[in-house]
Amino acid sequence: MDDTNDKWIVFQNRSYHLPAWSVTILPDCKTVAFNTAKVRSQTSMVDMVPESLVGEEGSNGLQWHIYKEKSGTVGKDDFVRHEFVDHLNTTKDTTDYLWYSTRFDVNGSKTLLNSGSKPVLMVESKGHAVHVFVNEELIASASGNGTDITYMLETHLPLKAGKNDISFLSMTVGLQNAGPFYEWVGAGLTSVKIAGFDNGTIDLSSSTWKYKIGLDGEHLRIFSDGINNVKWISPSFPPKHQPLTWYMVVVDAPKGTDPVGLDMTTMGKGQAWLNGKAIGRYWPRKSSINDKCSSSCNYKGKFFPDKCRTGCGEPTQRWYHVPLSWFKPSGNILVIFEEKGGDPTKITFSRRRVTKICSFLSEDYPFVDLENWPNAIGRATPHLVCPENTSISSIGFASYGNPSGACGSYQQGTCHHPSSTLIIEKVCLK
Repeated sequence: MDDTNDKWIVFQNRSYHLPAWSVTILPDCKTVAFNTAKVRSQTSMVDMVPESLVGEEGSNGLQWHIYKEKSGTVGKDDFVRHEFVDHLNTTKDTTDYLWYSTRFDVNGSKTLLNSGSKPVLMVESKGHAVHVFVNEELIASASGNGTDITYMLETHLPLKAGKNDISFLSMTVGLQNAGPFYEWVGAGLTSVKIAGFDNGTIDLSSSTWKYKIGLDGEHLRIFSDGINNVKWISPSFPPKHQPLTWYMVVVDAPKGTDPVGLDMTTMGKGQAWLNGKAIGRYWPRKSSINDKCSSSCNYKGKFFPDKCRTGCGEPTQRWYHVPLSWFKPSGNILVIFEEKGGDPTKITFSRRRVTKICSFLSEDYPFVDLENWPNAIGRATPHLVCPENTSISSIGFASYGNPSGACGSYQQGTCHHPSSTLIIEKVCLK
């Protein structure tokens, strides 16, 4: 069997073109009703067209409001343990967030730093992600990946003489729902140590840990019916790159009926809501530039999972779908909780618009209506349908011959009729 080259197959004294990696179906053992490499259905190419957030009609631009979430337990702990608790068993899927907080005393006579160098914090966790705060300042973040949710973190620790508050915001980013013993996998911290002191490495794992389930903003439901439960600050410009910040802004609905996505590439990690409905978690983290991406795609030959991979070094997700039914004509309340820090002024809505449509057909692949078989066999015919309230404005490519390529990148072959484009334009451009 040849899995690399196209072949002409002779079957019952008739020749059939069989592309590589394809299957041809002959219901009556002679008529080609379907071939997996020659799908006649229309291919649509879409673009995401950005639209800036627009304030309420009559308002003077966008007015952002902010509320700062406090790091750690800050005297509002839910319980105290001298050990680490499992994140999932503690939060019971009521929130993504669990605070682990402790206090570390740097006593000069007991824990003198070696040669003035900074100590090193070493963290181990079963997953999924964590932000580390020291004296209410974010100093580091870590996470697992799609293959292994566990992680280890090492970072310099900016301690001061005297008492230091160390807090970890442990986060889940989706729960496992398959695999052996998945309900016992768990999440959260398993070890916290500090190295670099004269008296050796200090293990904080069995220290006094204060725990707090969820965020203040979640408990107050400031993303929905509790939006007036906090005192929002209304600065002239929203602060950028600030962790643990709630943002709220009132916007008009985007124009038109195209699907809408929220573009969050300028933000770090967090969650978003529109009119009290959860858009979901956002985390536009970039994939590794070392992944094996393909400059061109060709599935012929031996298959492997990385074949035709694209997007190396780009965000794994950029747009987050917002159903049109969630919008009101005006007065839409967009609430965002940002964990790490980002630039909310560059958040946009994006319209998903069909910009190109394509179809491919061949003479040896006639139209077949299988529901009315065998009385509905006709010439190969393309059927192109434009989105509502749109029409074909130009013909980008047309070739009667043996073109190659795919939608958006077709090329003329060795055989081409020079009037192909003109004929199609007469039919499609009215």
